[in-house]
Amino acid sequence: MPEEAAKQRREVHYSGMVQGVGFRYTVRRIAARFLVTGFVKNLPDGRVQLIAEGRPEELKRFLDAVTAELGYYVAEKQEQLGPATGWFHGFEIRF
Repeated sequence: MPEEAAKQRREVHYSGMVQGVGFRYTVRRIAARFLVTGFVKNLPDGRVQLIAEGRPEELKRFLDAVTAELGYYVAEKQEQLGPATGWFHGFEIRF
């Protein structure tokens, strides 16, 4: 099985008190501990968008770590799952 076929893409939108509290910087710091690529970005409507790609078990551990560390700020999250695109070469904050 090709490497990208074994990977998934997760797009998560977090709402709550998620802007102005260091959310994106903390997510980037957490991502450095996992084999994931993608980005985190503030949205104009007050939500934070996180897109991550990696192996399913690694994505789960990464997103669980985000929830464990930042869940206090999150009122709601919406998550979509899809196939990895291979577009990312690291994990960054986008502005």
